Amino acid sequence: MKIICIGRNYLKHIEELKNEKPTEPVVFLKADSSLMRQRDLFYIPDWSKDIHYEVEVVVKINRLGKNIAAKFAHKYYSEFSLGIDFTARDIQSQLKAKGLPWEKAKSFDQSAAIGKWLNVKDHDLDSLDFSLYKNGELVQKGDTSMMIHPISELVSHCSEYFTLKIGDLLFTGTPEGVGPVTAGDLLEAYVGDKKVLKVKVR
Repeated sequence: MKIICIGRNYLKHIEELKNEKPTEPVVFLKADSSLMRQRDLFYIPDWSKDIHYEVEVVVKINRLGKNIAAKFAHKYYSEFSLGIDFTARDIQSQLKAKGLPWEKAKSFDQSAAIGKWLNVKDHDLDSLDFSLYKNGELVQKGDTSMMIHPISELVSHCSEYFTLKIGDLLFTGTPEGVGPVTAGDLLEAYVGDKKVLKVKVR
């Protein structure tokens, strides 16, 4: 199982981090060990002083696929959820400044939280409203219709480079509003008004 992640897929998030708008999806990977073992607890690593939350729509691949046409991409996933891509922003900034890969900032243990799986048939993934609350306060609000590259395009693009296997996860990018977490914070993610993910920070 692999975790494929997309960066810079919402324009306002690109602007808030002062990045350039990409001409094609920005792709990076998380290790399978980045999945949270304890479903609702995230422990801040002692080697970073600036861990950020990034809420994202996540789809689970359910068929083996390679070189998938965008018009057929919807056949390769039947479940989705929300996930939090925890990012060591201080480490990422150091690595980016040196032109180095991001793995230490993105793929560390427990850095991928996944919520309850929902049936794609019950939702419109091309216009899906989702949000993240920190300690009861709205911090991120997104809609998949605002994606630069829609989910079907992402599945197609990634399948050109990686054979997609059953159980693979695709994080589809985060909207604006990312920010730091501290010990004691409570993160809650919603699809519409349905809570699908809760994470306590320690």
